[in-house]
Amino acid sequence: MNWLILIIAGLFEVGFTTCLSKAKTSTGAASTGWIIGFFICLTLSMYLLYRATQTLPMGTAYAVWTGIGAVGTVILGILFFKEPAEFWRLFFIVLLISSIIGLKIVSH
Repeated sequence: MNWLILIIAGLFEVGFTTCLSKAKTSTGAASTGWIIGFFICLTLSMYLLYRATQTLPMGTAYAVWTGIGAVGTVILGILFFKEPAEFWRLFFIVLLISSIIGLKIVSH
């Protein structure tokens, strides 16, 4: 169950980085909405990370959390923000995903 909580925490990390990115490119009420979304996602992500670390090793949980956030943010950047999808960038994303899976396999 704590692995699922950790995955959801990582997805909220993607949410707060996306909100942060949208807040910097918007103005007025839209910017305020993105900033509120940022703080909501940040709070939920941190709380769920805290919950996951109650039974998972801290180092593993933190690495998986940041990995999910990094991979998710890069994928969203490619799909929605026109960031480059070059071979080496995708190669290292696949390598990062493989590392996250490896940490899950070796963590009891």
